[in-house]
Amino acid sequence: MDRELARCIGERVRFCRVAADKTQPVIAGLAGISVDYLYQIERGTKLPTVGVLVELARVLEQPIGVLLNNAPATASQPVPGAAGDELRRALTLPVVDTGPVDLSGLNDSIGVAWHTWQTSPQRYSRLVRDLPRLITAVEWALRTIRSDDEAGGRRYLYRCAADLYALVRSVTKRLGRVDLALLAADRAIRAGEAADDPLRLAVSRWNLAQVLLADEEPESAETVALHGAQELEAATADDDLDAVALRGSLLLVAAIAAARRGDRWVAHDRVRLVEPLARRTGERNTLWTAFGPTNVKMFAVSVAVETGDTAEGLRLAEQVDHDSSPSIERRVAFLIDQAKGYEQRRDFAGALMMVSAAERQAPEDVRHRPAARAVLSRLVQRGRRTVAGEAARLATRIGVPL
Repeated sequence: MDRELARCIGERVRFCRVAADKTQPVIAGLAGISVDYLYQIERGTKLPTVGVLVELARVLEQPIGVLLNNAPATASQPVPGAAGDELRRALTLPVVDTGPVDLSGLNDSIGVAWHTWQTSPQRYSRLVRDLPRLITAVEWALRTIRSDDEAGGRRYLYRCAADLYALVRSVTKRLGRVDLALLAADRAIRAGEAADDPLRLAVSRWNLAQVLLADEEPESAETVALHGAQELEAATADDDLDAVALRGSLLLVAAIAAARRGDRWVAHDRVRLVEPLARRTGERNTLWTAFGPTNVKMFAVSVAVETGDTAEGLRLAEQVDHDSSPSIERRVAFLIDQAKGYEQRRDFAGALMMVSAAERQAPEDVRHRPAARAVLSRLVQRGRRTVAGEAARLATRIGVPL
């Protein structure tokens, strides 16, 4: 317990010091301790006494609770706040009566929400406000639709539900709420099955595979993605370009899964297998999956970084016009992948440049994405003074709880 507490306090002390742009000798002198003592505190090898902690809080101009109570962000740690809680309540509490539901209007609202997710820099704050209402409306419609309604009407509603829960999965995963993402992915699968819609069922498999990757289950993610691709190929015509695009999306997820379980050759082979599919479809945003040549190139970079081929990944990244992707989520993920690549090479300045570029494009993404917060945390802890200070100030400015 003392070792964990020492590590957390040390990381907080270093974060506050570099954010204030102060050197260790300056802070140590003002706190009345030796530079070596402060060095050991920041490394987490020595737990400061209460008196020293009080002095450090004073010279750093921080409440002592900041040094004691806030552990650094990790890849699995959600951002504190009401965002995930609001969605959890909408997903789990009893359904309330929303009155008659206009299915056409509901479908339009889901489409607008998806457009917001793919294009707006304020997509988190806007969707966390709107999604609970849409979840409630969909669940009430599913609860109250009459069994004697036309089958076509029921299938239409289930398609709406599949589209909504695919979006909820994306949002909750990026918030670090894997529990809610799994629940949303499961509901999307059930809705896709009930709609008897091969494309939406394929997207729901893609969604589930994404969540399993976030939950560090690459083998399961790979199985789900490959099964979804095979199932879709059997159920659709060869000339259905939407189906081709979704099959490509599933194979790209399977490539990442192979990379994470350590099979680099299979991962790279799957990306190469998908390249001709992307040439057939062109840039195609089927059911908001943003598949196409640009996305395949981005995934090639992701696979290279995941498998440790950092130089190759960064070389490939230079050839990608990421602004041509229709999805701001994919563009930000691409920048964060590059940041991880630079970090692997211990080029912390390059990593900071990529995170800063992501922050300029979508500041809420850097705040909410676990991967972005993890990179920022490591830059503060491992970067030289200038890089660590800039990373700490960026984290403070956008409210990242490092």
